[in-house]
Amino acid sequence: MALNYIWIAFFLIAFVVALIKLIFFGDTEVFPEMIQSTFDMAKTGFELSLALTGVLTLWMGIMRIGEKGGVIAIISKAVSPLFTKLFPEIPKNHPVFGPMVMNFSMNFLGLDNAATPLGLKAMEGLQELNPIKDTASNAQIMFLVLNTSGLTLIPVSIMAYRATEGAANPADIFIPILLATFFSTLAGLITVSIFQKINLLNRTILLYLGTLTIAIVAAIIYFQSIPQEQVQTISSVASSLILFSVIALFIGLAFKNKINVYEAFIDGAKDGFNVAIKIIPYLVAILVAIGVFRKSGTMDIVVEGMRHFFAILGMNTDFVDSLPTALMKPLSGGGARGMMVESMQTFGPDSFVGRLSSVLQGSTETTFYVLAVYFGAVKIKKIRYAVTAGLIADFVGIIAAILIAYMFFH
Repeated sequence: MALNYIWIAFFLIAFVVALIKLIFFGDTEVFPEMIQSTFDMAKTGFELSLALTGVLTLWMGIMRIGEKGGVIAIISKAVSPLFTKLFPEIPKNHPVFGPMVMNFSMNFLGLDNAATPLGLKAMEGLQELNPIKDTASNAQIMFLVLNTSGLTLIPVSIMAYRATEGAANPADIFIPILLATFFSTLAGLITVSIFQKINLLNRTILLYLGTLTIAIVAAIIYFQSIPQEQVQTISSVASSLILFSVIALFIGLAFKNKINVYEAFIDGAKDGFNVAIKIIPYLVAILVAIGVFRKSGTMDIVVEGMRHFFAILGMNTDFVDSLPTALMKPLSGGGARGMMVESMQTFGPDSFVGRLSSVLQGSTETTFYVLAVYFGAVKIKKIRYAVTAGLIADFVGIIAAILIAYMFFH
């Protein structure tokens, strides 16, 4: 529903701005340029979707190998002790932990399409434990906020878009996205824990969060201590090494568990192909709307307004051209994706703006969409502080993404 209103708003606002430019400023080119952009962006959306087919086919195949090989089960076993502390209202060893942990594990590995059904199943299980059926329970809110904060190991779709736009190394945003999503998730967890009075100083929680935080802080300190040129080189090499190691691990585990690796790959690859084809109308729709919005001059007005605001504050404003992606992300994943693609096409996939837009796209989930789908599925009407906590996580993720992008790419 959010995307519907956004799509309509793009066209109507663009029309009004263009009309003002024609009547008051005599700009006779604005409407022809807007019409031309509809054809250009429709072609771009179609070509981009076709180009995505190969990359998504490859990575969805690899992800299926990992799933079949038991990676999900390993992750589930590893995080189960933490979950029992974060969801104290759920009885120990309750069946609902199964789909919950698997949902987080699949999101962590970038398996969004496979994660959603498990998320809905988990929400249904949590609803059975919910004493007030029209009001979100503490467990449901914690589950939703951790979902929307979007901790991700492998940002498959973002790397795919960067590859189709000709990025020199599509995976160079891998480590920045991992860092940004960590801070987003941590912010969401702390916010919900304050509302629910969960003791984050518990030994088990501290062990998990402390270990991860130390690793993240150590990485940031290290990258801050070396020259900028080395940051990009090391990040690029490390990202590629880690990703290829993940592929090797997936294949090795599948082979060890006597899984037919080739058939598992083909099974997942088919899903990747179907996803690429299915997104054609959605990608064309949002890119056409964004193209009209930009050609009308509205995007420039918004961006320049923000640029002047941050300049007055004495800040470096190189990040401002990426903010449309950040502002769109909590409302619409498709809209933010379109903004990211448009940024890469306008400034280049390896530009600071192109890379930062990619990191912003991966830093959080689509908060309002996730809340609408998951709470709507179990008919929750009173969501309490879920939106507040989700937006705090989004905000922290955006700030972290910008700072980390300056560290790695500026």
